Amino acid sequence: MPLIRAFPGLRPADGRAVDVAAPPYDVMNEAEAREMAHGRPWSFLHISRPEIDLPQGTDPYAPEVYAKAAENLQRMEREGVLIRDQRPCFYVYRLTMGDHRQTGLVAAASVEAYDNDRIKKHEFTRPAKEDDRVRQIDALNAQTGPVFLVYPSAPKVDALLGEISQHPAEMEVTAADGVRHEIWALDEEEKVDLLTREFDRMSALYVADGHHRSAAGSRVAAARRAANPNHTGDEAYNYFLSVIFPHSQMQILDYNRVIKDLHGLDKGDFLNRVEAVFRVTPSEQPVKPDHSAEFGMYLDGEWYRLQLDSSRIPDDPVARLDVSLLADNLIEPILGISDPRRDARIDFVGGIRGLTGLEQRVDSGEMAVAFSLYPTSMEQLMAVADAGEVMPPKSTWFEPKLADGLVSHLLD
Repeated sequence: MPLIRAFPGLRPADGRAVDVAAPPYDVMNEAEAREMAHGRPWSFLHISRPEIDLPQGTDPYAPEVYAKAAENLQRMEREGVLIRDQRPCFYVYRLTMGDHRQTGLVAAASVEAYDNDRIKKHEFTRPAKEDDRVRQIDALNAQTGPVFLVYPSAPKVDALLGEISQHPAEMEVTAADGVRHEIWALDEEEKVDLLTREFDRMSALYVADGHHRSAAGSRVAAARRAANPNHTGDEAYNYFLSVIFPHSQMQILDYNRVIKDLHGLDKGDFLNRVEAVFRVTPSEQPVKPDHSAEFGMYLDGEWYRLQLDSSRIPDDPVARLDVSLLADNLIEPILGISDPRRDARIDFVGGIRGLTGLEQRVDSGEMAVAFSLYPTSMEQLMAVADAGEVMPPKSTWFEPKLADGLVSHLLD
């Protein structure tokens, strides 16, 4: 079974991509999804967030929600808004956000490789979210939310994707956030075979984002395999929808922290305890860390630069992450937060919101202190995955985000 393979995608008809494309289902709440889809009958949100077409207050995990998603998908096919390609294709996908550009490949990725850890994970998943994605896939008989994968940059693959993307795109959409999404379909057998072979030579792929979608794809495949007495391994359910980018083109932003209180300490005592561990320097400007083991701290209207001594940086690939260094040296021992997944005193702010997003949370009185972090690198993520370890929560914030609806993977 190849690591990836081409497939006949379901995608917007000519001229319809702008009507269909939508943000990923999990970056908004229901109210925001309703507003985004208002006046847009062909928005993919009617499939990825179908509760927006049902009365407010409907349980998003209710059976009628998944049934509505299937109904909406069938309607969009019936009306010719979405069409099925007749031949298996790879799809080159380019994202452009400001000066940043990354070019990857839409492909069906092997569930077997995922199950055997050749497609490596770095996060825990939550059963409720997995169950939701399983029900969505089963109801649609399709995978519509791509898993965001990364491959270690490979010159032949990088060059071929770059060559294809020199031609005018078949689909182009500029989203409301200014990110441009471009798609090229590739069905030339020679190039499809070349890409298939080159990916087969890779030792591993890495899940950047979409752990619940990939886990759900594996569960759907296992259930359908068990129910199919004529299973061959070639069925579409043995693969899941993915977009795969070279690691060298990835952009990971900082994922910052805000804390509600100082754990019973006054400002002076808190600073004294921080200074016992870090070199603390007041800053007249907001602090965006320049390197690993450096942090910004915003407290009582003032910024500070915190520097951790190298002797406190362990060799373990998880413990040496900046999110771990801050947690292990300050957030847990000084602020008393040992379980950031469940403790309501801590919240997380994506770097896309800038340092002003941190200042606003503290200045409003909602939070007592904020910390800015140096971004996790792709090399660090891959090292954690290679070690079979798990990243702390909210370690990575990838930008730009993929769009839903540009290519879907049918399981029939």
